[in-house]
Amino acid sequence: MERVRVGARRFAERHLTRRRALLVLVVAAFLLLYGRPLLSGLTSSTPAGPHSDSLHAALRHHDQALRDRDARLHTSTDRYVPYLANGHIALTYTSDSHFAIKEGRTLALPLFFHPIVQANVPDSEDATLTDYRSGIVYKYSCSPYGYDVTHSAYAHRAIPSLLVQQLRFSNPTSANIQLSLKIPRISEWSTAVKQTVRLHHGMAVHEYDVHTGMVETHQDDDLVIAVSVVSTLIQPTISLNPGTTITLNSFTVVQYGEPIPRSKYAEERDVIEKLALKDMERAIEIYVDKSSDLKTLHTGIWQQLWYTGFSISESLAVDALNGDNINATIYNVLSQVRTLEYEEGISVVRKADILRTLTYAEGCYEGHYTLQADNLWKPMENLIQINNVVGAWLLTLEKQGCHNLLKAGASGVMQAMVLSFGGLRFSNQHLEFKIHPSDLHRDFHFRRINYGNLTHVNISVVVQEDNKAALYVALDRSDKSYYACDGGCLDSPIQLGPSRKYFPVKLTDPITPVLYVTSDKQHMEDLQHAIHVKEVVLAPAHEHHVIALHRHGHSLGGLSTLFWVTICFIIVVFHLFLCRIIVTEYCDSPDKYRRLYSKP
Repeated sequence: MERVRVGARRFAERHLTRRRALLVLVVAAFLLLYGRPLLSGLTSSTPAGPHSDSLHAALRHHDQALRDRDARLHTSTDRYVPYLANGHIALTYTSDSHFAIKEGRTLALPLFFHPIVQANVPDSEDATLTDYRSGIVYKYSCSPYGYDVTHSAYAHRAIPSLLVQQLRFSNPTSANIQLSLKIPRISEWSTAVKQTVRLHHGMAVHEYDVHTGMVETHQDDDLVIAVSVVSTLIQPTISLNPGTTITLNSFTVVQYGEPIPRSKYAEERDVIEKLALKDMERAIEIYVDKSSDLKTLHTGIWQQLWYTGFSISESLAVDALNGDNINATIYNVLSQVRTLEYEEGISVVRKADILRTLTYAEGCYEGHYTLQADNLWKPMENLIQINNVVGAWLLTLEKQGCHNLLKAGASGVMQAMVLSFGGLRFSNQHLEFKIHPSDLHRDFHFRRINYGNLTHVNISVVVQEDNKAALYVALDRSDKSYYACDGGCLDSPIQLGPSRKYFPVKLTDPITPVLYVTSDKQHMEDLQHAIHVKEVVLAPAHEHHVIALHRHGHSLGGLSTLFWVTICFIIVVFHLFLCRIIVTEYCDSPDKYRRLYSKP
């Protein structure tokens, strides 16, 4: 050991000069700063445990939706809780969540019936995901012993009183598995009276629990709401034989009326209970008839809601609003509003009125574009936060001229939200894009804005290589000729069609909309004389640091902040080393070097 220490010391004295020591220090710093992130990126792609492959396989068919921000994988630190609602009932997808029903603008009145059915899978690896396009929440539980459970749940769009849950148990092992289930229950609902009824499933007969009672409102102590809940009777345990797959379906129906005085509850109770049983029978009928599937009916409505939409380029700036949070907020707001035109039992006359309302958007949207309104993009980690944000959205849209669209239900709310994202406004025979050119520093795409009954307008904002924004407009479909002009409308109107037409972004004094769209060419030509501006120029390019902030997360360009810090560190060390050489050269005694290089 002594020889090793002596050898190391001699090696250092002979080979490790100051310059070499500095070089070793710089290399070590570089590896420490850049090697660790690289290694962590490589190790993070490795499966976390022996049974993680099963979970990865279960999530694989959601990959595209996750990349497109059309789905969200919830983590323990996520700011958005999994949420199930359809404008009539609501609940967060947690282990012991309860229903909420309508009171005021939102689904804010708690109903302490806990409907979630969950399997107790010991030592499982779990993942919960919300698919926004289909309006379904999935939970995957993979056991280290080889079996797994998939749970899907949704608040049905066509039958708004219905909550559907499906649990799929798969046991490919050779062992018998016995699992306990958490079954529906009530709490803090002292007025509820329980009974058990039998309903037919084709040739089979199944039992259902019926809970009927009153719920006090927050508005007045004397006002109550009659509520009836019908739910599938679930056994507390389930057995899985080797090599088998079992599917368990759970239906829960919640019916309730308007607030009434306590004295009228008795006569209202029977009416509400009959409506709940009727809805359950209808759900069973659709489920038994394979030609009309409950899930297909539900997901088809959600896909129609997303037909109109909005997308934005990804920003790396701190606290920037991106597509994942925008889609999560849209989903939660739409979940709190009913899709009236798609619901079962709606009359032809009522449906025609709703569709007519969707075509009349005059005055919507009047305020400044909502992407800058922080109160509308707050976290939604529980029912209270969800109701606060949704209430703020519905109030904002209503007071900013979109009250007619809101009457049409979720379809109208979607149109109003997309208009508000860009300050788009229907006003006096035209659609105007009223946004300041300085705010167009990210790519926007407004998809299928309804203009009348048979026309869809697509508007895109693209930040080009020279950092200037450009507008592109196309018609997804149309029933007549449409025209557009840019800021000030000084140029001749350009006829729109299915191919994108380019429009420069212009800055006017005073500020006017950057784009106008109308089907009346004469109206657009008259706008040239009705829009009084002193000056019209091409909007200047955005400053480089603004674009770099969104594209790279900082204003230094395409290289990371860590890189520039490292460069500054190397420059400082180099100059310190240079100063050291100069000081040594001038201050050390000449005899030192004469002795160092003289012959013995």
